Amino acid sequence: MRLSVERKPVKVLPDTKRVIARYFFNGEERAIELVKKILELSKEEIAGLILPLLQDFSKRHRNITRKLLRNSERVKRYVNAAGYEYDKLDEYCKLLIGSYFTHEYSIESAAFFNPSIVPDPDQTNLEEGQLRVIISFRAVGEGHVSSVVFRRAIIDRDNNITVIPAGIYIDEAEKVHNVMYQKRLFLKKAEEADLNQEFLDMVSDKLEDRFDYEQLKRVVGEARATEDDPEVLRQYYLILALSDSYRRITFSKDTDISDRVIFPISDFESKGIEDARFVLFTDENGKKTYYATYTAYDGVHIMPKLLKTYDFYDFKTSPLNGAGAKNKNLALFPRKINGKFAMLSRIDGWNNYLMYSDNINEWDDPIKIQSPEYHWEFTQIGNCGSPIETECGWLVITHSVGSMRRYSIGASLLDLNDPSIEIGRLKDPLIVPNPDEREGYVPNVVYSCGSIIHGDELIVPYGLSDHSSGFATLKLQTLLDRLKSGG
Repeated sequence: MRLSVERKPVKVLPDTKRVIARYFFNGEERAIELVKKILELSKEEIAGLILPLLQDFSKRHRNITRKLLRNSERVKRYVNAAGYEYDKLDEYCKLLIGSYFTHEYSIESAAFFNPSIVPDPDQTNLEEGQLRVIISFRAVGEGHVSSVVFRRAIIDRDNNITVIPAGIYIDEAEKVHNVMYQKRLFLKKAEEADLNQEFLDMVSDKLEDRFDYEQLKRVVGEARATEDDPEVLRQYYLILALSDSYRRITFSKDTDISDRVIFPISDFESKGIEDARFVLFTDENGKKTYYATYTAYDGVHIMPKLLKTYDFYDFKTSPLNGAGAKNKNLALFPRKINGKFAMLSRIDGWNNYLMYSDNINEWDDPIKIQSPEYHWEFTQIGNCGSPIETECGWLVITHSVGSMRRYSIGASLLDLNDPSIEIGRLKDPLIVPNPDEREGYVPNVVYSCGSIIHGDELIVPYGLSDHSSGFATLKLQTLLDRLKSGG
């Protein structure tokens, strides 16, 4: 018999008005011809075009002039190729050029789903019994490109949830390349990304044991100047793109959490950043760090990656390496176990695995700990976010797939000291798509990337058929008692 859960009336829906201004490029030949047409206009015509445009789009973007000038700078060489000197152009000319190489992208136009939830770093100015949280979502726009976005919410003493409305602006992070790479790990990930081994041996000879982006870029630049083999050049391009998977990104301090979007930057995640599983990690000294495992996808390769932040303004990203860092569905435990980092994974696509590591970026020797057992999970079982520590064991919210590819949410309880031991698993789903939840971009799906305990209840934010998101709660002790009794 299924446990009773309370579905909250709160729904978080996609908003097509949430747009970012992105670089738009249609090829070199067209760029040169376009620039010629723009710069044949008189100063009066240019001013008459750009001033109304700035007035219109400044209502939709924070500092639109900076974005247009940045995109204008990106086509500087095409301006020069068209017979003009870019540096001698006035600001109105540069802004108008930038506007023709910019387009709006609606990040939530298709879906807003698969949430995870963590306590906000800021817990000031709350009433007794309240908890401020940050909820991450997978937002999907045109072309099924996924990004990570955020909302802030307040949970009161009765576990009523108020999601704070999003601001009117939304901004991408700025890309920063001052990251040092360890050659051994970098080349290991390059090998896993299917780069040619002979090529990697050649690159290895040109790199120091620790190198930065500029050194790698010089190696690639020198090769491009002397190499004419298209396949070798493609390999250099791929390794430079891989380096972009290691980066630090930062948001302006004058942005609200809902203003920030982590949008694909590197080619290895060009088709999306999927299903971030955030967790508040506590080390042996009590230091708190927010991590998120997520999936980067380029249309061919799946690359598990790690996101790290302390304040949700500054983030560091890096790939996850090793035999256990395959496929999707990695979820980090919120603390070390027996002195080691611990992670859940689903390397084969349909069973749950456990891994330990001394290095948070290296994961090998996965151990299978769960396989599909009940009819509603015959197709696959996986986690719905990081395990939650309770006095009875590690509570793992799971997702499972059954007939008609219907996704359900379940729960398992693992031993605190040895999570490879399953204490109990629900025999029936916790949440299945009801008639109001089964229609969407992908029908018959409920899915979560992270839950939280507040007071005496478990709160599960979950995606509704890859369209929008809702919340469900249930008494924690009721769930634990059922799991301890075998499900």
